[in-house]
Amino acid sequence: MHKTISAADLASLRSGDLSVFNSVYKLYGRKIYALAFRFLKSQQQSEEIVQETFINLWVNRGKLDGQGNIYLYLYVIAKRLCLNELRKINQSAELFSGLISRISELHNATEEEILANDMEQFVGTLLKKLPSQQQLIFKMSRDEGLSHREIAEKLQISPNTVKNHMVEALKTLKSKLNYSHLFFLVPYFFLD
Repeated sequence: MHKTISAADLASLRSGDLSVFNSVYKLYGRKIYALAFRFLKSQQQSEEIVQETFINLWVNRGKLDGQGNIYLYLYVIAKRLCLNELRKINQSAELFSGLISRISELHNATEEEILANDMEQFVGTLLKKLPSQQQLIFKMSRDEGLSHREIAEKLQISPNTVKNHMVEALKTLKSKLNYSHLFFLVPYFFLD
């Protein structure tokens, strides 16, 4: 695959060289998709924009400037196609509603992922503040999935002691977290 498209490559493309066309596609297809997705927030529509952009390139290859920037050419075509698609979306309440819904879904998914990561870090910080035996038992239970009996056998303590440590650890965590955080932590709060 070409790292860049040279003037000789452009000349070959203008003459109908399919291997150069394929190289251009491999080099810029994903960038064009990313551009389209930024506008349309739809995988299907973005793939269609990529396809239309490269069809346009192939159909109009004879008009290419031999010294021109092929990516800039593709970018202008793709952007124009995206704007045309957005105009169609704007004229249809159903399509517009779909776009708004996709934007909202993407925004919510990203926001939830960030919140979950922040929450995981916060819980990790709280766990580090627990007494060492509680930390160890909590991690063995929740991270390794061991039962109270298995932990007791490994640490050579009674299952009751394990249960008491878990209850104390959970009590500490619950006291430091407000109720809005609890739905992220449901797996932590189930006892064996």
